[in-house]
Amino acid sequence: MNSPKDNHITDAELLENYQHDGNNEWLGILLQRYTLLLFGVCMKYLKNEEEAKDAVQQIFLKSITELQKYKVEYFKSWLYMVAKNYCLMALRDKGKATIAIKEQWLPIDNNDEPGFITHIEKDQLLTLMQESLDELSDDQKKCVSLFYLEKKSYHEIADQTGFTLMQVKSHIQNGKRNLKLAMEKKLKERNHTNNH
Repeated sequence: MNSPKDNHITDAELLENYQHDGNNEWLGILLQRYTLLLFGVCMKYLKNEEEAKDAVQQIFLKSITELQKYKVEYFKSWLYMVAKNYCLMALRDKGKATIAIKEQWLPIDNNDEPGFITHIEKDQLLTLMQESLDELSDDQKKCVSLFYLEKKSYHEIADQTGFTLMQVKSHIQNGKRNLKLAMEKKLKERNHTNNH
């Protein structure tokens, strides 16, 4: 008979045991396995160690509540999605991501199609921006996020990343252009899909 101290059990077995006897210790082992993964995901989105640690605790609590209600098959991917959604909601609630929606670098009132983006909900815009950010090179993504989301100066970004000031400016300029192009492309694709 397995005991909650047994660390050699698979994720699926731990979930099964928890669903069988409702012992939170099974979940404790399961969540402990993914503490680092969760912390990594939270750092990626929240960019702040204290906030990320708090988020991990909140995600743990949320997971326990959700697992009491639903049967989950692929725990790791499910947990990753819970974490990602939690972080995006946290960013939205804090209005941090909204800071990044700047008219001068998003395709609002595109010359070819006036009012191109004005009818789009802020929520959708944030999701679109996050998806497009993921398409940038790591260096561009890092510099653009630091500059727009965290309001860092060129000098602060250079100190934090080890890039020269010229590289920082170049990554921000190119990243901004590529982000705008990626968002326009995604918007056109969505509009095209919605119109068919």
